[in-house]
Amino acid sequence: MNHEQFIYQPNEKQGLADFDPDFTDGFGSEREAQEKMQQDAAEMAKYQDILMAHETNGLLVIFQAMDGAGKDATIKNVMSALDPQGCEMKMFKAPSEEEVKHDYLRRAAQSVPARGQISIFNRSYYEHVIVERIHPEKLERQKLPRAAMGKDIWKKRFRHINNFEEYLLDDGIHTLKFFLNISKDEQRKKLLERMERTDKRWKFSIDDIEDRGHWDEYMKVYEEVFNQTNTDIAPWYIIPGNHRWFARAAVASIILAKLKSLHSRYPTISEKQRKEMEEAQKSLKREKPSFEK
Repeated sequence: MNHEQFIYQPNEKQGLADFDPDFTDGFGSEREAQEKMQQDAAEMAKYQDILMAHETNGLLVIFQAMDGAGKDATIKNVMSALDPQGCEMKMFKAPSEEEVKHDYLRRAAQSVPARGQISIFNRSYYEHVIVERIHPEKLERQKLPRAAMGKDIWKKRFRHINNFEEYLLDDGIHTLKFFLNISKDEQRKKLLERMERTDKRWKFSIDDIEDRGHWDEYMKVYEEVFNQTNTDIAPWYIIPGNHRWFARAAVASIILAKLKSLHSRYPTISEKQRKEMEEAQKSLKREKPSFEK
């Protein structure tokens, strides 16, 4: 799978309209994509173990999308093969009264992965340059000083975010950013399904319907976010989302490639460790099994 085709290219004045949400990259069937995703997920577990062994790099995986695009299901299906000892998932719901008193990156900073670990953000700090532009009352709730509320607030936040992701990389934490690109018609189907199925009704929120009424505004804001925060160190991957089976296969393939690029094999031991291990082996082999005593 050619991962480059999913990267947003702001210098070419690309827009979301240039990404087909129905694209399936030549997969012959859902079953074929499912098998590929399962293979990649199993291999991800192997390279996660290698990542944990090295403890020199960490991986932050961000999912953004409109409601109904399948973030939860993608995370569940793609990441379920990972070792929970080396993985953490954070859902970015509306901040609490205590959280809004702090800087908007604080929640993210508290949840970034340690070296050797993987963190998954279901939504992220990007909500503060997306949702708060559509719903200014959410920004007002933060009671920011007047000097921070000028016309250039979004420009400043884009700079903060780019600097934050560069800071993380300088400390060994790599960032993968996915936008699950669903069409408005497909979202309608998914929201109706959410209301009609008893096992999905608990996910329904009237806010989803309200946000759907701002669809065009959201697309415009997302495009600006991609143009301002797509960087060489942390590009945005626009994943076709109308066929969830393809979205999962694409995400798994990209994450696997990233893990492979960080570490391809287990760390080698030092000469001191080798000698200590040899002595330990000799000691253990000299011990008699309990049934021979």
